[in-house]
Amino acid sequence: MLKVYDLIDKVAQSKASVLITGPSGTGKELIAKAIHYESLRKDSLSSPSIAAPCRNPFGSELFGHEKGAFTGAIAMKKGRFELADGGTLFLDEIGDMSPPLQVKTRSGSCRKWSLNGSAEPRPSKSM
Repeated sequence: MLKVYDLIDKVAQSKASVLITGPSGTGKELIAKAIHYESLRKDSLSSPSIAAPCRNPFGSELFGHEKGAFTGAIAMKKGRFELADGGTLFLDEIGDMSPPLQVKTRSGSCRKWSLNGSAEPRPSKSM
């Protein structure tokens, strides 16, 4: 367990994206929160339900959307990637998302994403 605490301290001091894997119930969310609260990004934590982005058109909960991107998109909306920019975005159960949304989520972890309905990439402010 001491090795885990040491690793949390090391990772928390970096700007790197972190992938935490393990079976259900092993404490992945606790580790993510520990890294977050030990980091310089401790002011902004976003932990959306993966079920919500799966139901929204093209993952607009995660990526946001432009006005008119789909029926019901009456205004521009920032997504979780942009709202958590410079902070921590914890995504649990990514395997429950559709494969195309998983691919798009990978682009967000590379610190670039596009609003649904836009071709313009939005770079992270924390790069």
